[in-house]
Amino acid sequence: RVHVYRELTDGRRLHLHVFKPTAGSSPAPAVLTVHGGGWSVGEASWTFSTAARLARLGYLGVALEYRLSTGADTPAEAQDDVCQALSWLRRHAERLNLDAQRIAAHGVSAGGQLISAAALGACGSVDRGPELLMLWSPALDLERDGWFGKLLQGRASRESLSPLSLIVRRQNPAAPMAIVQGGADSLTPAAGARALCERARALGGICELYEYPGLGHLLTRNLAQQESGIDPDPEKRRAGIAALDAFVQRLWPRP
Repeated sequence: RVHVYRELTDGRRLHLHVFKPTAGSSPAPAVLTVHGGGWSVGEASWTFSTAARLARLGYLGVALEYRLSTGADTPAEAQDDVCQALSWLRRHAERLNLDAQRIAAHGVSAGGQLISAAALGACGSVDRGPELLMLWSPALDLERDGWFGKLLQGRASRESLSPLSLIVRRQNPAAPMAIVQGGADSLTPAAGARALCERARALGGICELYEYPGLGHLLTRNLAQQESGIDPDPEKRRAGIAALDAFVQRLWPRP
């Protein structure tokens, strides 16, 4: 089912695509799935298969449409969309038969930045971030990233939306997280994932890192063309999916 979660002043409507659990009658935990694309391309349908798979496991799978960084919009607007979507889900928990205290998020690449920042304080004091993170080649260290800074157009500082910067300033445990990461990723380097996990564990939190040596962005085998020639290793991709599914099932088991 498709729901409008936000109506913008220019008349645009932003949607959530909801995949209901195939089993169970009690309120289900939800997983908001957020696509990648360098903040400038992509669409909600890119994560339909992930949302549908999680629904088969007993979760409410929700694929997000957010504003892309084209024209007047920037990653700051996309970040606000993520926060508003989480707030909308909690407000409509009874209608959707979801457990408002257990909303996770699954983010790929740029989507990983958006959900991690939301969980680490970017939503401010009013809107809560997700309570559990499932990350796939996430963009985490952006404080000195020139491309990200250019996309922001001065709407926000890079450190205010960089998950690694946010967790360094944090004093209490972060949401449990699991990260699938290529060891030879040149777009969202593994060093960011390692640093985020190290800090999360130092704060007493849970961070599981599944790093695959020799593979690039999105677990591609094509290291020479990580921006355009993605060729995921099939075996490692299946292993990564299984690791993230097992993570959420272990922490939030379903009947």
